[in-house]
Amino acid sequence: MKIKHVLATKSPIIHTITPQAPLSQAVAILSEHNIGTLVVIEDDRIAGIISERDIIRAAAQDPAIFERQVQHVMTANVITGRPSDDLRAVLQTMTNRRFRHLPILDGDILLGIVSIGDVVKAQLGEYEGKLDTLETQIIEEG
Repeated sequence: MKIKHVLATKSPIIHTITPQAPLSQAVAILSEHNIGTLVVIEDDRIAGIISERDIIRAAAQDPAIFERQVQHVMTANVITGRPSDDLRAVLQTMTNRRFRHLPILDGDILLGIVSIGDVVKAQLGEYEGKLDTLETQIIEEG
């Protein structure tokens, strides 16, 4: 299964923020939409990604962090995926690199973002489909 199949099941809405936005705005957007990550966009390109975990870690070190800009907390070196990426390879990368959200690009165009939960759910669905097929084959042969 490919990541494009996972994207097809998700909302086309991608929540973004600029690097210069105050961190308090990022927190408000995350809370309002009940999401865990924002893609940071500058000049129509990905400049970074900021997650709840990034914010919590920064707040633990500096309680005044909410007055600073997103760019001071975001991860700038973003690993991205492509629609043609294999689901298992993406899951392994996310697990090994210890991140929970992966922006998906087609060239420079941001198509969406998948979470590790999205990937696991799709993987389980694929396994269940294969299991159903095998059970049907066994019943038909029996």
